[in-house]
Amino acid sequence: MRRVGAIATWTSAALLVLAACGKGGSTGADTSGPVKVGVLTSLSGAAAAHYADTESGVKARLAAYKAAGGKCAARGFDVEMGDDQSTPQGALTAAQRLVQQKHVYAVLPVSTYFYGAGQYAGSQASGTPFLGGAFDGGEQWFDPKYHNLFPAMSGTDYDRAATTLGAYWKKLGGTKVAVVAYNTPSSAKAAEGAAVSAEHAGLTRGYVNERIPFGSSDVGPIVLGIKKSGADVLYAPVIPETGFALATGLRRAGVKMKSILLATGYGADLLKSPPTLKVAQGVGFMTSYAPVETDTKATEAWSAALKKYAKSASGIPSFSQAVGWISADLLLHGLEKAGCTASQDQLMDALRTDKSWTAGGLFPKPADFANKGTYSVGGPGDCTFVSLLKGEKFVPDPAGAPACGEQIPGVKVSIK
Repeated sequence: MRRVGAIATWTSAALLVLAACGKGGSTGADTSGPVKVGVLTSLSGAAAAHYADTESGVKARLAAYKAAGGKCAARGFDVEMGDDQSTPQGALTAAQRLVQQKHVYAVLPVSTYFYGAGQYAGSQASGTPFLGGAFDGGEQWFDPKYHNLFPAMSGTDYDRAATTLGAYWKKLGGTKVAVVAYNTPSSAKAAEGAAVSAEHAGLTRGYVNERIPFGSSDVGPIVLGIKKSGADVLYAPVIPETGFALATGLRRAGVKMKSILLATGYGADLLKSPPTLKVAQGVGFMTSYAPVETDTKATEAWSAALKKYAKSASGIPSFSQAVGWISADLLLHGLEKAGCTASQDQLMDALRTDKSWTAGGLFPKPADFANKGTYSVGGPGDCTFVSLLKGEKFVPDPAGAPACGEQIPGVKVSIK
């Protein structure tokens, strides 16, 4: 995602702070005692409720590792939380505090606003590994000059398009695609990439709206537009509230869709809300990791660990819990590859050439950090899992368990 001009309210202040900082790097990070892990997430502000489980996800992975007698478990782990305050400036301030004051060994960003800290992380803090969910779309995740940024999941390069979603809809008998997105670079480009994928698979464009206000639930005109277009599949990279409003509106308008696909929403939180369960029936939810309902050895172990160490009643992770777990798993993987007392540089060098990490089997294909781990759908190998809500549970869609594709050559996604 490109956020040029979107952060004007805080850029000047941020640059002044950066100029005063010097190099944050690896100053003071201990490589002999307990591994000090910084976690950057939203603990306050508008996004706090969506990231309430980040800490429990990180700590559950570390606790499970210790209980299993992991190779580096004897060192121990101390977790230091950093609050982005649900703002880009807050993410920058929190990242600086973790690196320069707390001297953490690594930072795990689980934040929509990490792009506010991306330039600092990749330059002034270049000696500190940052391993986390790259769903904020910050361009630093994909810049080859930033050696210390590792997308643990959802490292989507929004300028690219893959065959994945088009092939998925083709399997379902889809003929015409509708895409609905917010007026933000990440959402709009994700939608446009899906439309390009659909066209590549032989579907035609129906309704396209990549300019709706963030969080909007006023979808009446959109529903009418989709109905008039004759679209039979819909992709909406929006928050669940907007997606569920679309699903409800289409149902009431008598529009039968072969697929309504949302980029987020899978998790225990949805199952706790009876009103949401009612409106979300039949909706598909994408994840870059295998949902626990696939009942593999890896997901069964994951679910059991969440119940035991994160006090999860269902064993189904929320989004932030999943990102926290997977980010911590990447750190553990790096330590085992580089050596339990490896320096920060040694950890980064080991990961940059590694092609074996699958988050303990939760990913269908290994991440390739030599190519910055980038993909255009959200998971290694341009793969995504699709879970359908049926009754009071998620059911893996056979056509998306997982759906994988490849980059469409010669395509650069752009918003008109």
